[in-house]
Amino acid sequence: MPYFSYHPEIIARYPQVVGGMIYATGLNNGPTPEALKAAYLAEQQATLARIGDTPLSELETLSAWRSVFRDFGVNPTKYRSAPEALLRRLTKKGDIPNINALVDLCNLLSIRSAIPIAAMDIAAMQRGITVHFAAGDERFTPLGVDEIEHPEPGEVIFDDETALVFARRWCWRQSAESAAQPATTTAILTIETMHPDGRTAVEAALKDMLPLLEAHVGGEYQWNILDKDNPRVDWE
Repeated sequence: MPYFSYHPEIIARYPQVVGGMIYATGLNNGPTPEALKAAYLAEQQATLARIGDTPLSELETLSAWRSVFRDFGVNPTKYRSAPEALLRRLTKKGDIPNINALVDLCNLLSIRSAIPIAAMDIAAMQRGITVHFAAGDERFTPLGVDEIEHPEPGEVIFDDETALVFARRWCWRQSAESAAQPATTTAILTIETMHPDGRTAVEAALKDMLPLLEAHVGGEYQWNILDKDNPRVDWE
């Protein structure tokens, strides 16, 4: 059965990290249903009203991720964390396109909370996922691209026991193998924070996510919260 783990070096450098992890099986993903589309659109409008003219860089949750990106050598204005990229698209374009049910419900909650929330298809995963600093020889395939890339040494990645990378620059971009597709049936969903009292945000997002999953993609779920004292979960 799979696991999700923060490497000891990650915990030592970023002891403030809190991760809500969901192991989901038996999913019935597909096109976004009309009820979820309506909820997502309403959330986008509510988010725009809530943010107003506030610069995204001043949001506490996004500012914390910017600091982490800088710390491991990434320019956060060139490579934006996933929630900042979503909110930037929303504030500049006025809406975010639908992708599929699983991705949209994650994005809905991500713009609500301004924290990274992702669904990773684990069909290609071997054993489990570890968050760690890249050596630089791991394998990453960008979505929509056939050529394999290698992460920069020292950047934070998610990979499995064969060095197949599922996400680069922590919460910047997922791989082709890990992107949730309409045929996705098994996934690990991640909710991560770096700001003070991040646990409260993770708990709130978990509370909101589980009913959305049940309503729109079905399946069965096991969930856990990881932190510096509990950096790994092995699911049964």
